[in-house]
Amino acid sequence: MPARKSLHLPEIELSYLEWNSATEIKKEAEKVPRLLLLHGLADSAAVWTGLGNYLSNRYHIVAPDMRGHGESSKPETGYTFASAIADLEALMAHLNWPDAHIVGHSWTGKLAPIWARQNPDRISSMILVDPIFITKLPAVMKLTLPIVYRKLDCLKCMGPFATLAQAEAAAKQSGEYAGWSDAQQMVFQHQIEQKLDGSWGSKFTIPARNQIFVEVMKVAGLTENIDIPTLFVQPEKGVNRMDWQMQPYQRYLKNLVIQKVPGNHWCFLTQPDTFNQTVADFLEGAKQ
Repeated sequence: MPARKSLHLPEIELSYLEWNSATEIKKEAEKVPRLLLLHGLADSAAVWTGLGNYLSNRYHIVAPDMRGHGESSKPETGYTFASAIADLEALMAHLNWPDAHIVGHSWTGKLAPIWARQNPDRISSMILVDPIFITKLPAVMKLTLPIVYRKLDCLKCMGPFATLAQAEAAAKQSGEYAGWSDAQQMVFQHQIEQKLDGSWGSKFTIPARNQIFVEVMKVAGLTENIDIPTLFVQPEKGVNRMDWQMQPYQRYLKNLVIQKVPGNHWCFLTQPDTFNQTVADFLEGAKQ
């Protein structure tokens, strides 16, 4: 099981989960492959518990709570891709990681290619799990964001809810918790909290939500060729189902493998066995 740790940065405190430091796996630490797991919007590092446990005997694994999420700090401002990437660069420096395999889901599935474009030497391979809005979106789309906030599954558990029971009932209606397994219940419990007024809601904050969405709209994720080995995990009920959605990835990612898997946008929670094996198989090939 992972250990909860914290990194104190000048602006924020970054909380993260760590499975097996390198010295716990092998004496020759430099030979242990490194794996960085990045969660999506409104989630936390807890969503990667199943994958982390599955791969923990083969990799040194770290999963941070991105700023504005989970146990990490929640400043009022600073939710740009540049800030998030700076946090991750600082985390890797703290871990003494020269590079790592990167898994990014949803929003961080867009962050990963941006990071790869800026600093390709940091990234050994990328696994993009049903990423969102890879292209730059028209400014007029900003007018529709209030509707998006109400409709998106990942935001339906933000609350506020009068009671924990109401929050749990809402969670059970969302795609993230479809099936309500023990693992999903654990994730829900990690991502909900009681507020000062007694209500219940997500640990994810409204300033983070608003600024991340604006940033996602105005920054293009893919603008030039990237040669890093990349796996695109395409859930059968995910958000990327149309050919036109896949075209930017096929155009710019020159070392791309597309793997269709069962499940929805959170296939690592709804179909964990297939997802974990898919990731493990790709990583073994990327290591070689």
